[in-house]
Amino acid sequence: MPTTYQVAFWNLENFFDVEDSPRRSEKLQRAIGKDLKGWGQAQLDGKVSQLASIIRQMNGGLGPDLLGVCEVENAFVLNLLVQALAPLGRGYAVEHHDMSDQRGIDVAFIYDANLFQVEAQFSHFVMRRTATRDILQVNFRTQQNRLFVVVGNHWPSRSGGLYETAGYRAIAGETLGYFHQRIRQVHGKDTPVLAMGDFNDEPFDHSLEDYALSIRSRTKTLKADNPLFLNLMWPLMGQSIGTHYFDNHPYMLDQFLANVNLLKKNLPFRVLDESVEVLRFPEMVVKGDYPRPRPYGGMGKKIDPKGFSDHFPIAVKVIEAD
Repeated sequence: MPTTYQVAFWNLENFFDVEDSPRRSEKLQRAIGKDLKGWGQAQLDGKVSQLASIIRQMNGGLGPDLLGVCEVENAFVLNLLVQALAPLGRGYAVEHHDMSDQRGIDVAFIYDANLFQVEAQFSHFVMRRTATRDILQVNFRTQQNRLFVVVGNHWPSRSGGLYETAGYRAIAGETLGYFHQRIRQVHGKDTPVLAMGDFNDEPFDHSLEDYALSIRSRTKTLKADNPLFLNLMWPLMGQSIGTHYFDNHPYMLDQFLANVNLLKKNLPFRVLDESVEVLRFPEMVVKGDYPRPRPYGGMGKKIDPKGFSDHFPIAVKVIEAD
């Protein structure tokens, strides 16, 4: 029987260690300490509990097989989250890299070590004068000893203006596109690659289409000589939903990008692109005319103990042949 994996991604919104954490450098403490005022153990514990309550509902109550996350400070808070997922009985482990972002936030993966083993990790630096998140590549081996490459992204934000910051995301897109090409050169043209993340741009923006080479045409992705991605979020674009809301307008900032080796029927891995979804469990959604995510807050924002994140998670299924 083929194995079906649920892969998910979620921006966890200000998932920071406590305000006086000994795990934070003095430099970073000076940079963000004021914003963390009042973020104590009780607030962190509440955040962990709220996030875990949603993750435990994913994949029909089984929890995701592989979860990409961003906007997390360190491995410590991620391991707190894994501990809170213990009722699922999964063999969850964390793959994380401490990045040089100016706010100290990272990209990481939580994965079931009974299904995947880490073969290698690469943290690809995104060149910018003010430090931003790296692009995190993890090469997994499945129980069938097949290579499955995932790439986690958290591109520079739109803070400061959409057009003023667009160049930064173009740099990030070019970095992703370059390393996608390198993966194929090093590991072979049949290597399956699934990129995911909070791109802070939508599928039609230049950073994704022209630099990351992420497009909406399955046929062109299958036939092109260049290492293209199929952006799996396009079918959802006309449904007036988004993963993040700004000024009560939905934006599809969180996305999955699948390369050609997840689209061909004759290869071991295949993404079920029709399975892609924005996960909006009822308690996560603010009631009213605009069904936006219910944030938990922190970092200078008012904390809502019944909130979760300012982003909705996304999920998709991937099948591996016998």
